[in-house]
Amino acid sequence: MRSAHTVEQVRAAEGALMAQLPEGALMQRAAAGLAHAVLALLAGPAGDQPAYGRRVLLLVGGGDNGGDALWAGARLAARGCAVEAVLLSDHARADGLAALRAAGGRVVPAGTAHRPDVVLDGIVGIGGRPGLRPDAVAELGRYAGVPVVAVDTPSGVDVDTGEVDGAHVTATLTVTFGTHKPCHLLDPAALACGPVHLVGLGLDLPAPAVEALQPDDVAALLPVPGPLDHKYSRGVVGVRAGSATYPGAGLLSVLGAAVGLVGMVRYVGDDLVGDRVREAHPEVVGAGRVQAWLVGSGSGDGAAGTLDEALADDVPLVVDADALVHLTAPAPGHAVLTPHAGELARMLDVAREDVEARPLHHVRAAVDRYRCTVLLKGRHTLVAAPGHPVRVTTTGTPWLATAGAGDVLGGLVGALLAAGLEPYDAASVGSWLHGAAATTAADGGPLTASAVAGALPGVVRDLLRAAPRGGSPAP
Repeated sequence: MRSAHTVEQVRAAEGALMAQLPEGALMQRAAAGLAHAVLALLAGPAGDQPAYGRRVLLLVGGGDNGGDALWAGARLAARGCAVEAVLLSDHARADGLAALRAAGGRVVPAGTAHRPDVVLDGIVGIGGRPGLRPDAVAELGRYAGVPVVAVDTPSGVDVDTGEVDGAHVTATLTVTFGTHKPCHLLDPAALACGPVHLVGLGLDLPAPAVEALQPDDVAALLPVPGPLDHKYSRGVVGVRAGSATYPGAGLLSVLGAAVGLVGMVRYVGDDLVGDRVREAHPEVVGAGRVQAWLVGSGSGDGAAGTLDEALADDVPLVVDADALVHLTAPAPGHAVLTPHAGELARMLDVAREDVEARPLHHVRAAVDRYRCTVLLKGRHTLVAAPGHPVRVTTTGTPWLATAGAGDVLGGLVGALLAAGLEPYDAASVGSWLHGAAATTAADGGPLTASAVAGALPGVVRDLLRAAPRGGSPAP
């Protein structure tokens, strides 16, 4: 699991550890990791570019990130880099400045530094407010095109919420310390981080505010049939989706559900769509008992009725698309709501732009209102539920922004619900698999929603082979 902790949590953990260590020891750990990452960046993809003589510019504020930059700069100067520092605060750490000068680094006035090979962003600490002062913006602007390494977090973003408000650093690489921070995972700030390199500090941390599943986590949650399972014990998912106006939504929803993670898929809905579903998927059957429902995708004017029929069964359900507007708050606790930003905006009576600018805030607001699991679709999909950390999906590709992809996702989450996963896990595992299948299917190029569904069995197979259960070797 990739865990992200708030500023308050990090400061408390750092304070407890610093009380046990010699003064400055924690900053030295951070600076050593930062310097190593900068050297690796300077070495290039092949690792064969020397650091000696390369120019490094430190943009230094008054916080601990500025101190980390100064101490790392001292280490880089000792390795033969030509290190210059521009001080953007009157309160830069005196010990770091002394170390930099002793190693041969120089402090220069703003606007006078040589053009560097890399810039270290130590402008604002993790407690800083969003946005940058004009002097910092002006200094950054002088080095357009130069790779930027953000120290801990890109200066100018909101660390705890991932929001941006005004100018901020856009990093080539972010080197963070102790744990990830929410802004590393949450858009829009995550877009400013680049790849994130974690330097361990040995912090004793509480439960995170935000987390992201990793392949081993997904593999451990996947429903895998046992030797005594049969089609009914593996779970039966029902799909109430599509209409004569939008038949493709029904077909794609079934396609997402029928990837083999449950024992049976039932389709209940428009006769025309049903005929097309059975022609494409002869294994799909009609009405009967189910362990979970998917409702709403492409249902159009019939969405209210299909939602009421599914709710009457009192089983877990995925509520998507057209059915979302007919859902009354609070929803059943075993429901998973799957809006995109526009749909969530209508549900909360806010502007879509507000949801896109503050996705963490609004997904939590939706959970407070509906009291169930909410999956907010986006570049980094968010899954939130009462009493749980917000989970961020970091798999996927921009090519996944294609018609029908959400229908496939809804069917997949419905299947995982029917297979027995709790709504929070079904939503987050489904989202992770959906993104991973899209990356596989795209292979660097365009894809269709059908191709995403087609790649899902292979992704599941590869996960299980890489992380076999029970410790036995993979076949």
